[in-house]
Amino acid sequence: MKLQRFALVILACVAAAACASRSGAPLVYISNERAGTISVIDSGTDEAVDTIHVGGRPRGIRISPDGSRIYVAVSSPMNRKYNHEENKIVAVDTASGKVVARYEVGTDPEQLAISTDGNFLYASNEDAGTATIVDVRTNELLKTLVVGIEPEGVTISPDGKWVYIMAETSNTVSVIDTEAMEVVSTFAVGHRPRDAAFSPDGSRAYVTAELGKVMSVVDVSRHEVIETVPLINDASSLPVGVVVSPDGSRIYVANGRHNSVSIIDAETFEMLETVPVGSRVWGIGLTPDGSKLYAGNSLSNTVSVIDTAAIRVIATITTGDGPWGVAIRP
Repeated sequence: MKLQRFALVILACVAAAACASRSGAPLVYISNERAGTISVIDSGTDEAVDTIHVGGRPRGIRISPDGSRIYVAVSSPMNRKYNHEENKIVAVDTASGKVVARYEVGTDPEQLAISTDGNFLYASNEDAGTATIVDVRTNELLKTLVVGIEPEGVTISPDGKWVYIMAETSNTVSVIDTEAMEVVSTFAVGHRPRDAAFSPDGSRAYVTAELGKVMSVVDVSRHEVIETVPLINDASSLPVGVVVSPDGSRIYVANGRHNSVSIIDAETFEMLETVPVGSRVWGIGLTPDGSKLYAGNSLSNTVSVIDTAAIRVIATITTGDGPWGVAIRP
């Protein structure tokens, strides 16, 4: 009987994402753009422990503040005709690994952010040139705002007051006031901005420019660029993902086809180190304590794990086809 009960427990844990982190460490969720799945990684063991099927082309991925839901932006795959039903924000329950809701947004949603209270989502709609605000409790589309041309990156400030929308073709950042639900400012950055990260105190934002090969440093109180930091000046370098260490001292940038992640001093903006990873690194994410960085390598179908103290790759994990976004459960 004991063996039977043990076997049933193991089977239940295999079936449920909540049981996946047997190490007790945070779970890492990777959206696989070409596979239509989310890979789940235990950050304690650096092993893939589950796969969640969402369909379509999942890219931007976030976790609710309480860790109970994963939200992923899903659009029609590149090799298929546009299908309205595939263009949604999909919510997955982290306890069961099941899709529990689908939210209407605009065409070709790429990235999103979740409000600090977990009640609202903000999505960029690349083909429509808009941003959508949705109440996740009622599934009501509250507002559609005109932003820059081909908006992609979406990042919310730590205090929840501002949402930055990066538009790759107009080379601009649109600023949404979350209380007013309006665009209150627009400013220019480098050529083809893709992503942004805020400092932990919310005073600065760092915006990567894929073709400009620079990082814009933004004074958030004024929504103005105060410095432009050169990144790797190489034809293969296409900076996209960016995250900031929990203490605010370091900025990490994914360099695309340069197959590397750069580490930048947040005070001097000196490039401290560049770490080789897999092929075409896109999204990156840090564990809550900042000790590990996970980098999604879209062409090698792997995730590289960087020990941020040792500044080296300590593990390489196989995922689904086309790892794109990285989100880490609190």
